[in-house]
Amino acid sequence: MQLSTLGSWALLLLTDLILLWVLQRLLGVLFPPGLLSLWLEGAFRMGVLWELLSLLGGLGKVGKLLPALCLSTPLFLSLRALVPGVLSAPPVLLASAPWAWRLIAYGGGALGWAVWKVLSPSEAPHSAQEKEQGPENKAMMWRLLRLSWPDFPFLVAAFFFLAAAVIGEMFIPHYTGRVIDILGQDFDPDAFATAIFFMCLFSLGSSFSAGCRGGLFTLIFSRINLRIRRLLFSSLLRQDLSFFQETKTGELNSRLSSDTNLMSRWLPLNANVFLRSLVKVIGLYGFMFSLSPRLTLLSLLELPFSMVAEKVYNARHQDVLQQIQDAKAEAGQVVREAVGNLKTVRSFGAEGDEVQRYEEALEHKRQLEWRRDWERAAYLLLVRGLQLGMQVLMLQCGLRQILAGELTRGGLLSFLLYQGDVGRSVQNLVYICGDMMSNVGAAEKVFRYLDREPRLAPPGTLAPPLQGLVEFKDVSFAYPTHPTKPVLQRVTFTLHPGTVTALVGPNGAGKSSVAALLQNLYQPTEGQVLLDGEPLFRYQHQYLHSQVSVVGQEPVLFSGSVRDNIAYGLDSCEDDEVRAAARAACADGFIANMEHGLDTAVGEKGSQVSAGQKQCLAIARALVRNPRVLILDEATSALDMECEQELQEKMLQGGRTVLVIAHRLQTVQAADHILVLDQGQVVEQGTHTGLMAQRGLYHRLVQRHLET
Repeated sequence: MQLSTLGSWALLLLTDLILLWVLQRLLGVLFPPGLLSLWLEGAFRMGVLWELLSLLGGLGKVGKLLPALCLSTPLFLSLRALVPGVLSAPPVLLASAPWAWRLIAYGGGALGWAVWKVLSPSEAPHSAQEKEQGPENKAMMWRLLRLSWPDFPFLVAAFFFLAAAVIGEMFIPHYTGRVIDILGQDFDPDAFATAIFFMCLFSLGSSFSAGCRGGLFTLIFSRINLRIRRLLFSSLLRQDLSFFQETKTGELNSRLSSDTNLMSRWLPLNANVFLRSLVKVIGLYGFMFSLSPRLTLLSLLELPFSMVAEKVYNARHQDVLQQIQDAKAEAGQVVREAVGNLKTVRSFGAEGDEVQRYEEALEHKRQLEWRRDWERAAYLLLVRGLQLGMQVLMLQCGLRQILAGELTRGGLLSFLLYQGDVGRSVQNLVYICGDMMSNVGAAEKVFRYLDREPRLAPPGTLAPPLQGLVEFKDVSFAYPTHPTKPVLQRVTFTLHPGTVTALVGPNGAGKSSVAALLQNLYQPTEGQVLLDGEPLFRYQHQYLHSQVSVVGQEPVLFSGSVRDNIAYGLDSCEDDEVRAAARAACADGFIANMEHGLDTAVGEKGSQVSAGQKQCLAIARALVRNPRVLILDEATSALDMECEQELQEKMLQGGRTVLVIAHRLQTVQAADHILVLDQGQVVEQGTHTGLMAQRGLYHRLVQRHLET
């Protein structure tokens, strides 16, 4: 049965009043007077009300009020009892108090709940997705732990040194207080030497353990980070091309750099700080309670205020940090665009506009940094003011206990040292819990890429000797990003070994799509692409791409030497093979004139060589594999005719199958066979002479070329 919120409120108050009436009748049996009885009464009321509302399905938001309603009175009277001389008689139970006092207790509980709601960050309504985040975060944590399993021996050692360092740190204030007590009383040299010895022993031991802990966790972080980056990079390289068309390069860079760092920090840094702070909080409160239970309970007054302040500040701080990162990225984007397109900027005389854009981006970033610093200053002022007030209160109460003989001077000093340390540890706990959740969020993004299965056919296993016969049989194809717009429609043709076939057609006819299918970069929507009678996807991946090579109009060179670029992707390639491929690609001449020959660096993306030299090196990179099928997609557009003719003769050596995609008329005329594509269909095919005689699309393309 579900209750409305109003019904839940009414049921809550009515049940509590009935419960108090019952408790009043059983007052002497269940709860003898005293502070402990107050807490037992509050816990009993909260348990009964919680169970009743849970059974009736009306817990909801009302359940959040139960702690304030039932525990505010015992908490107030317990804190009031900490001040000496204020409460001489044991407090009465709420069940035996007058009705006016009960109404005040209800009002106090409601006021405490309202203050908490105001001070704590606002909570948006939980969506279905947010409700699922808890189990998902737990699953992410378990996956992170499994990723860290190879580092288990290092983790055991690191947590051992963590415990040793924390225990050593907790004993230092204890012996500091002992030294003060020894100096303030009749001086005992033996006791003084013993206290100094143990203080130094724990100091050195905790320092040594902290150093070992930090070194081990740093080692664990580097190992986990390397493992995650390798897994992610390997997963990305296995994805289909449509994935990279849908995903921005900047996002992938962010996952590989910042997100992998964040998720790598989860165990060696976040868990390290969390456990260290948790153990210190528990241990320090144990030491504090052994020194003075009253001062310990009084120090707890600071906790809710400092935790709320830390929670609010962390939420705002993370938000402004994200905005600062975005502002930095915006300013960097302005610089990259202006410098990368300096010719365009200068040709339009827009230098002043770009400077103004950069100044605006920097000003936005400066204002965000000013907000960050102002909020930081206000937060520190609040926290330090709270700490100072608590220290004054503690000193006053501690002085009374010293005068009463309940506490020594050294004990008070130890207590104050413990209090400062426990405050920092609590702040670390609050901060690190939020940081752990953000790191789990980063892990979720990385695991999403690790779990993604590429939309590719299962890897093949065939690797037989090939003749190079290529067949397109009723092939239709549409790119995954635009599945309703086919670029090829029932295309059928054959490429024979030892022949050069030219593929021509207007822009957008589907020529590059044919080349992409022949490289097995995509799978046909319908039909088959066969190599020696077998579908391409049945061939082993590395073997297929050693037998089918492609050279594009704007080939990509990698930063490195000429040798590295020609032998790219080959496990072993001798210098003689590299030189032979360079000669076949007409690249040996300019390579010999380079300062370091094959060892000459080509620069980032081949910036140190010309466009024609890039194409020659790319052709050499294809020929060094001795492929059976060679695809040239405008690959000779930057070469002169003499070099191109020499290349065409060498490319056919060994009965190789060559597919040429070109706009240059001389290149097309030299082909043995010509295929004409238009709107994704083969509309004409034959030799240059035969197609000119048909006076169809090919004839119009040639005429248009001659006119230009």
